[in-house]
Amino acid sequence: MTLPFDNSYARLPDRFFALQPATPVSAPRLIRLNRPLAERLGLNADWLSGPEGVAALAGNTVPEGAEPLAMAYAGHQFGGFVPQLGDGRAVLLGEVVAPDGARFDIQLKGAGRTPFSRMGDGRAWLGPVLREYIVSEAMAALGVPTTRALAAVATGEPVYREGALPGAVLTRIAASHIRVGTFQFFAARRDEEALRLLTEHVIARHYPGAAGPLGLLKGVIERQARLIARWMSVGFIHGVMNTDNMAVSGETIDYGPCAFLDTYHPRKVFSSIDRQGRYAYANQPQIALWNLAQLGTSLLAIMDGTEDAAVEAAEDALGGFAPIYQAEYLRLFRAKLGLRAAEDGDLDLIQSLLTLMAEGEADFTRTFRGLTDGTARDEFTDREAFDRWAELWQARLSRETGDPAELMRGANPWIIPRNHRVEEAIAAAVAEDYAPFERLTDALADPFTARSDDADLTRAPLKEEAVHLTFCGT
Repeated sequence: MTLPFDNSYARLPDRFFALQPATPVSAPRLIRLNRPLAERLGLNADWLSGPEGVAALAGNTVPEGAEPLAMAYAGHQFGGFVPQLGDGRAVLLGEVVAPDGARFDIQLKGAGRTPFSRMGDGRAWLGPVLREYIVSEAMAALGVPTTRALAAVATGEPVYREGALPGAVLTRIAASHIRVGTFQFFAARRDEEALRLLTEHVIARHYPGAAGPLGLLKGVIERQARLIARWMSVGFIHGVMNTDNMAVSGETIDYGPCAFLDTYHPRKVFSSIDRQGRYAYANQPQIALWNLAQLGTSLLAIMDGTEDAAVEAAEDALGGFAPIYQAEYLRLFRAKLGLRAAEDGDLDLIQSLLTLMAEGEADFTRTFRGLTDGTARDEFTDREAFDRWAELWQARLSRETGDPAELMRGANPWIIPRNHRVEEAIAAAVAEDYAPFERLTDALADPFTARSDDADLTRAPLKEEAVHLTFCGT
C-alpha cells in the first residue's frame, strides 16, 4: 500500500534533522488501532491492522514515500537551557495529506536510538505508551487541541528501567512536531538562515496569514493562550512544560508525567521530576508566557528594524497573552457555571468557588458536573460554605436567558482519564490483560454523556487508590 506522504520538513536543509530509520523489533503485535483517526487521515485501517501495517507501525519496515528522520531541537528544561536535545526516542516517518487537504506528521515514539539519544535507549515501555494513547485521545474528545494516537504496538522485547518491562511503540499524529525548542536550537547557533527558513516553513504550514517573524510570534501566542485556558478548564496538568514540549502549532504535545486533578488545589503537582512545583496547575499560564518569551527571543535576530525596535515589538506581542488567556478562561468557566452573558463579577464568582473547592477538598470534575446534576454539594467537607456560594450563583443565573443545564453539560465532562484508572489499565496490560485499557479508552471517547455502565470510572479515588506521583517513562 502507498501512503499519501509529502514530506515538507525533510526538504529543509540537513542540519534540521538526522536521517534515521526506526530500529526493528523482534515480535511486533498490534495493541490498538485508532480506526476513526486512520479514516480521518485517509489511511486504510484494514491494511494498517494487518501484518504489513503492523510492521510499519513498529518500525520494522519503511512505507513507500516515508523519509524517516529525527528532528533537532534545543530547550529550556525546568528553566535551564540545553542547547541540543532532539528526538532521542522518536522517528518522524513523514507527513501525510488527508483527504480534506490538512497535513499531519506521522511519528513513531519509542522507535530506538537516534543521534540525539545521548545515554538513552530510545525505547518506550508499555506504560507511557498506553498513558499517552489514553490521555491524548481523551483530550481530543474533550475538545482540547492535541496530538493524537493512531496506534499502539507491543514490541515483544523488554525495556529496562527499574527492572525489565514490556516494550511498545506509539504512532503519534500531529499537525507538526515543531517546538519552541526548534527555534531555540538555531538561535543558540546564531544560524539566521535556518531561523528564516524555519519561520517561513511554520508560517506556510500553520499561520498562512502571518506577516513575518512578528506575525508568527503573535499567532503562536494566541493559540497557546487559548490552549492553556482549555487545560485549566478541564483540570489538566501537563507536568513538564519545557520549551521543547511546547508545539508552535498550538497542540498539547508530550504526555509524560501528565495528570488530571482529583481533589482541587491550585498548587497541585503530580510529576515526580517537578520537585519545586514549577509546573503546578496554577502556574501553567505564566510558564506558557515564559516559554513564549523564549520564542520571541529566538526570533529577534530576524525581525525587522533595529534590535531595540525588535525587542519592543516582541514585548508588545507578549503583552497580548494575558488578555487573550483571561478572555478565554472566563468564557470557558462561565460556560461551566451555565453563564452565557458576561458580567463584571463573574471572575470573583468563579474564583470564590475554586477557593471553596481547595478548602473543602472537592473533586474538580465531579464538582463542576455536579452543578448540573444537583450533586455538587456532596463533594465538599464544608457544605454550608458551598450553600452560601450557591445562593450567589443562583442569583447570577437568574439574570441569564436560555437553558443553563444544556450549556453546562457541554462544558463539564462526566468522565476524565482519572489517574488511578489509567494506572489500573497499565498494570493490567503489563499482565497481558488489555480489557481495562480498551474499556477506559472507549468510555473516554464520549466524555460528556453519562452512562450507567461506566459510572465506576467516574468515581473519585479512595484514599488508598489515589495516585500522587506520575513519571515520564524515560
